[in-house]
Amino acid sequence: MVQEDSSGDAEAILPPWLYLLSAFLSMEPSDSIISISRDCGGGAITESVQNFVWEHCISRVDKKAHAPYIRSFLKKLILEIESEGAVVVDELYEELAFYMASLKGDNFKGDSRIVRKISFLYPSDHVEARICQNPKKVIIPLNCSLNMLEGDTGCSLWPSSLFLSEFILSCPELFSMKSCFELGSGVGLVGICLAQVKPAKVVLSDGDLSTLANLKVNLNLNQMNAHVECLHLPWESALENDLQNLKPDIVLGADVIYDPQCIPHLVRVISALLTTKKSNSIRGDKDNEFFVASRGQPVAYIASVVRNVDTFNYFLKVAKEGNLRVVDITQNVKMYDFLPYMRSYQRSSVRLLEICYSFH
Repeated sequence: MVQEDSSGDAEAILPPWLYLLSAFLSMEPSDSIISISRDCGGGAITESVQNFVWEHCISRVDKKAHAPYIRSFLKKLILEIESEGAVVVDELYEELAFYMASLKGDNFKGDSRIVRKISFLYPSDHVEARICQNPKKVIIPLNCSLNMLEGDTGCSLWPSSLFLSEFILSCPELFSMKSCFELGSGVGLVGICLAQVKPAKVVLSDGDLSTLANLKVNLNLNQMNAHVECLHLPWESALENDLQNLKPDIVLGADVIYDPQCIPHLVRVISALLTTKKSNSIRGDKDNEFFVASRGQPVAYIASVVRNVDTFNYFLKVAKEGNLRVVDITQNVKMYDFLPYMRSYQRSSVRLLEICYSFH
């Protein structure tokens, strides 16, 4: 379940030790965890650091589900320590021997899905962190796929969903008491973060039934079933009347601009969702941050990594033809760093777009 606290066992763990624990639970690459381990040991992976890894990290996870990951991490960690001529604590040797024997011949084969725990660590200058005596954090367990290259992309964790989640937690006032609708919800991270900022309503959607089933598993893991709705929504077959009846205040999407063939359908869906309220039309060339949200008109926030410039430009072209106004507000948003331990996450690669419908 979502853990939102600053108490219990975790209260005694402060950065960089908190970063080390968070990186391990989120299954960061081994090199990133080893780098943080050095930070904890003042440049070396000391015995106290090794004991922390054993007691607080390895001992706390599901051995079967995480077996391949832990074996790979332990091999690299021990090799790194040995290369420096330092002492490796016995527990790490014994644990590696256990996993080497267990995984031999697939006797301890893990599932194709694994639970990653994403910790959002509130910076000390965030308004909600100031009222807490100890570091405030929100931990979100997510059932994710290990087979991203085999087409199971909807159950994978993408940079844009991390960015959009940080955006929501950085600007809770934008989403509080608003009806929010997400396109292509995937594992559900954005929707679960939305539920933290007291929206009026949260509806998550995806066009793939297996992804939607996994999304519901994650909502259950975080005890969000009663707070979040799920909708099967293939963009190509979505009916305009059904979309307009949803009447969201805010539409969100992470990494939904990826397939040129899907873009006309995506733009049509966004247009329909944004034309449900026409009380405040948007005109002129004002590019101030949140200029749409501040006027009460429905608005979409789309986070995207531009992997193919032609595809992105095609989206802008189709959006313009569909009377959608797209503004890149990436540089205008005050973003807090909730994931300082996640060194594999390249925040700078993500762009945040604000989209509204221009009535004529």
